[in-house]
Amino acid sequence: RLRLHDGKLVKDRRFHLRTYPNCFVAKELTDWLVEHKEAPDRETAIRLMQKLMDHYIIHHVCDEHSDYKDAKLLYRFRKDDGTFPLSKDVKVFLRGQSLYEKLVSVEESILKVREENSVKYQRTFLGSEMIDWLIQEGEVENRQEAVELGRALLEHGIIQHVSNRHHFFDSDILYHFWINFRRRRRLTELLNENSARALSESPDSPFCLRKLNPEPGNTSFLSVQTNKEIKVVSAVRRSSITSLSGNSNTYFSAPPTLVFPPVAECNPKSVLKRPVTTEELLSPGAPYVKKTLTIVGDAVGWGFVVRGGRPCHIQAVDPGGPAAAAGMKVCQFVFSVNGVYVLHLDYQTISSLIMTGPRTLVMEVMEAIE
Repeated sequence: RLRLHDGKLVKDRRFHLRTYPNCFVAKELTDWLVEHKEAPDRETAIRLMQKLMDHYIIHHVCDEHSDYKDAKLLYRFRKDDGTFPLSKDVKVFLRGQSLYEKLVSVEESILKVREENSVKYQRTFLGSEMIDWLIQEGEVENRQEAVELGRALLEHGIIQHVSNRHHFFDSDILYHFWINFRRRRRLTELLNENSARALSESPDSPFCLRKLNPEPGNTSFLSVQTNKEIKVVSAVRRSSITSLSGNSNTYFSAPPTLVFPPVAECNPKSVLKRPVTTEELLSPGAPYVKKTLTIVGDAVGWGFVVRGGRPCHIQAVDPGGPAAAAGMKVCQFVFSVNGVYVLHLDYQTISSLIMTGPRTLVMEVMEAIE
């Protein structure tokens, strides 16, 4: 958007005796994307712009077209006309990005390389240290407000305890930024269905735990196993729903093209150590933290099993699948699916919500604090 403003592709334009501020011509933008190597061809450029429309980044100036047409039609960035939907999730993300940029830009930043359990981590800070800094910089008025901000950042996956064992506290517990906001991504990554998995495995991933000297077997990241083990589980994920669960739970995938012999009991035992009620999850001071996961489904689905009801829980996660890359773990409880509160629903209803929804799945889960 900023590059288009600088290049004068976004400007006030007149059509049918009316002036439309800060807009661009679709055909001109398609030309620009191909010319500046942002897209290899016009077809890809159109798909990219459709992605931005689907995510409420751009829209037709009169909202007469719900799709992006490579024609002399006027479109506009919602950021330029004040119609961009600033949901709670977006606001927390932008706040996290602002704090990150401020922290990495100052001398003597509190973000430092530190060690815990013989493992070094980048961009780390102590909880109490962050709270002191937030108050000093005028970002919050008091320590309680700072703790609430830290908890919101953790629940939205922006910061994290280095070994993912604690919520955010005003203490000497070590945390770090989980998102590398400064990683510059190309627009074409929007079309990569396996981007969540590919990026999570990259040392330059925007979602990377940033261990400087990880040891095999000394990590809490679910997908770190031998390649052979990952391939076996991936094969299971592509088997039929019936062979996995005897219809007692749903493995979210597209209609399978490969069928393998049954690899699990028809009625597998719940992974929960004990039953948990909705009232227990929602009671004040309960030892659970809420997290928001964005899971981009690949060609065969999302890669997890949900089971139970009122509340439902995550029964299994494919270590090589999109859900694992997004941070999903077994024993988490499903709080909401694409904005729909589901603690009171059974797994069949939740399965239907997921299967009939978009490929990009936004789930809120509740996880026990160890």
